[in-house]
Amino acid sequence: MVKLLKVHGSENKFFILDQTLLETPLPDDQLKALAINLCKNTLGGADGLLVVDTSENCLGKMRVINADGSEAKMCGNGLRTVSRYLSEKYQLDEFKVETLEAPLSVSKADDFYKGVPAFSVEIAPISFNNTDLPFSYQQMTEMIDQKVPEFLLDQTFSAVAVPNPHLISFVPEINEDDLGTLGKTLNSTNLYFPEGVNVSFAKILDTNELFVQTYERGVGFTNACGTGMSATSLIFALLHANEFDPTQDISVYNPGGMVKTHVNLNSIKELSELHLIGNATFTHEIQLSEQDLHNNDLSNLKVTETGEQKNYQAFVDSISK
Repeated sequence: MVKLLKVHGSENKFFILDQTLLETPLPDDQLKALAINLCKNTLGGADGLLVVDTSENCLGKMRVINADGSEAKMCGNGLRTVSRYLSEKYQLDEFKVETLEAPLSVSKADDFYKGVPAFSVEIAPISFNNTDLPFSYQQMTEMIDQKVPEFLLDQTFSAVAVPNPHLISFVPEINEDDLGTLGKTLNSTNLYFPEGVNVSFAKILDTNELFVQTYERGVGFTNACGTGMSATSLIFALLHANEFDPTQDISVYNPGGMVKTHVNLNSIKELSELHLIGNATFTHEIQLSEQDLHNNDLSNLKVTETGEQKNYQAFVDSISK
């Protein structure tokens, strides 16, 4: 039998599949089909499938298959849950995980709340260059706090890859209709972001306190986007120095709860350091045969609840603003 996990970071929901435990790993076409089926039809759905593979130089390798079958370079919320999985599998609290772009340092953090395990993960590499996102607008090589009337008339936008591409706008109040419309436009065929982009609107609540909502490439509206909250924190530190305290973590609230980020700015902004700290919650264990897994047959699942979700909900209730 094969065991899958249903997990979440800030209610950004995933399934974890450890390919190293299979007799025969799934090829990419089977992984894509499985991700689409799981995320659409199983236990209320999810935003993606996190695949754990072996790594030559790290404790493990993480691949991120989105709900639509596309593959993301990285996923901050997902990395926290994979970090917990590897930590418990190998009984280690600090190690590196290989991602498509880079090996990233991760470590066990203090629990966010009773029964709510947390992990801190490095978010890297950082690039503002248009070729890395990529984007095209008026021959700009970077887009930082720029008015782009083709997007929305009364907002400014910043673009950064961490390494997933993000477009960020700070607003007095978040308008979900505007966010949804812009997100759909920039993740369809468009002149500006040919490979699509994650779009986040952010509201500054107080010193080192933000609320961020994201329309995620390959997913749509999501409860939270880890790299999106990290990218937003970096832009916040760059543009809003009067409300940024570099000695403290930033509390980033989202529709799924709250995470903390830490930004160490560098005079060369691409060399700044980003860390994302938040919950790694396992909600369900799922068992099925390896044959059913290869056949993408999810009709004979054995599902067990872990009981961790009630602890996470208590945490969310405790931080409600």
